Amino acid sequence: MSTPIQHHAPSSRVPKPRRAHPAIIVSAWSIPLLVIGQFAFLAVVPVVVAVIFTLRDAHSRALRWWVAAVAAAYAAPLLIWALRPDRAQSLSKDVSPLLAGLIVAVSAALLVKIYTRRKR
Repeated sequence: MSTPIQHHAPSSRVPKPRRAHPAIIVSAWSIPLLVIGQFAFLAVVPVVVAVIFTLRDAHSRALRWWVAAVAAAYAAPLLIWALRPDRAQSLSKDVSPLLAGLIVAVSAALLVKIYTRRKR
């Protein structure tokens, strides 16, 4: 007695492209919003979260240079503010519009990179 041969239909599931860790996506959105909304000092939290999760998540390896660029763009005005003896009471009041625009632009580039990643 032979068993009938079962034919499996080809899988119609298309693999989803690799997504960044959700913490990185939320951080990438919140950094420019906090800087534009005059909460620039609080943006250190999503910057640190993005750096940590980019280093820990293997799927987000391609984003490391982009997150490093955001961290560097954010670190520049933070260090200027911290090292200045006559600094303002808040980072938002002390950061130049040029550096704030740079942070927003690099964060936007990170978001573009996150949403246009291809699957391997």
